[in-house]
Amino acid sequence: MDMGIAGRSALVCAASKGLGRGCAEALAAEGVNVTIVARTAATLEETAAQIRANTGVEVKTVACDITTAEGRAAALAVCGQPDILVNNAGGPPPGDFRSYTHEAWTAALEANMLTPIALIQATVDGMIARGFGRIVNITSSSVKAPIDVLGLSNGARSGLTGFVAGVARQVAATGVTINNLLPGAFDTDRIQATLVAQSRASGRPVDEVRERRLASIPARRFGTSDEFGRACAFLCSVHAGYITGQNWLIDGGAFPGTY
Repeated sequence: MDMGIAGRSALVCAASKGLGRGCAEALAAEGVNVTIVARTAATLEETAAQIRANTGVEVKTVACDITTAEGRAAALAVCGQPDILVNNAGGPPPGDFRSYTHEAWTAALEANMLTPIALIQATVDGMIARGFGRIVNITSSSVKAPIDVLGLSNGARSGLTGFVAGVARQVAATGVTINNLLPGAFDTDRIQATLVAQSRASGRPVDEVRERRLASIPARRFGTSDEFGRACAFLCSVHAGYITGQNWLIDGGAFPGTY
């Protein structure tokens, strides 16, 4: 299927590895010129070189902390006004809710709620003026089913979800869509950290925690960054113009609800 977005431009955050990289690679494969952002310059440049070699599209890099005003300004100075924005940032650390400090909450809200909002504010009017825009926020399955050791993430991402629910409908008639992708257990560094935290909290070996987690997923496996990226690319395509304000759960069937 031709996604109809070749020649468009995208800003993809936290894209040097994991799910962000999967999204950048999938968009580039569709002919989208991408600006990728991450904190570690060496890893970022390696990823950019591989995407260029595999796709031939223009790949710009910005090594910065996107959760800061300075980082966002640097990214936008390089990217300009993108047609596609993929919001993503590393999740806050797992832990016992009793230990969460004000500083920890502030960092979580800045990374997983306020930064995506700031980038939406900075880019959405340009998309509206051009009559086309796609904004995808990578959140978490914890928005649907909270994860006990990820209270900071549960709270911050739920706040973003509520914000998007209103804004997506305000701009729906302009050719701009805003949606959220909710990953379940994907084979990334994040899931490894979560498994270790759950191991410590339960006193069970990590391997046992991992096997129990796999057994709880009807697909009996963790997801891959490649398949996640392809879902993102579809939401950014011309075929998804009637999909907005939605929370796409990608979890191998783990969430047990009907709705």
